[in-house]
Amino acid sequence: MIKMKKTLMTLATMFIAVCANAQVFVGGTAGIANTGGEGLSDKTTFKILPEVGYNINKNWAVGTVLGYEDGSFSMLGRSSSLAGDVKAFEIAPYARYTFVRSKLVNLFVDGGFGFAAGSASSTDFTAFRVGFQPGLAVNLNKNFSLVTKVGFLGYEAVNPEGDHNNTHAFGFNVNGNNIQFGLYYNF
Repeated sequence: MIKMKKTLMTLATMFIAVCANAQVFVGGTAGIANTGGEGLSDKTTFKILPEVGYNINKNWAVGTVLGYEDGSFSMLGRSSSLAGDVKAFEIAPYARYTFVRSKLVNLFVDGGFGFAAGSASSTDFTAFRVGFQPGLAVNLNKNFSLVTKVGFLGYEAVNPEGDHNNTHAFGFNVNGNNIQFGLYYNF
């Protein structure tokens, strides 16, 4: 127990030290939906994707998303081979390049990869993606930004347990199914 307390204190001290440098941002995205229809039972799905990053300089940042989703799983906006109730953990490190910067709005692109693992009904799966995701940050003040990420250009693969059921996709997709909204706090 004492060892765990020391570990937690060390992590808290490191977090405070990094935040004091004023180059760290935290935030993320979250979503909830209720779907159903005639002859179908209603289903509530949600996604929570907290994010932490570090501004290397004026144009470059690195960060990672670590989150959980409960509901459906799609690749480039299309349904994958997964069916049923999907629960998945995801980690997605990235490098961000901000190519337009103004007092009010920043335009950026995230390049990175993601890995997800979870289950769909009674089948375990893993998923992998690598690619680019454009985004826009609206700077509300010195510390807060509203962020949206729209679309994805890259490769995605889903590998459920079993033989001959893997799916993959390569392409560019911008539609209402893959828009993310979030709030960031800049230290």
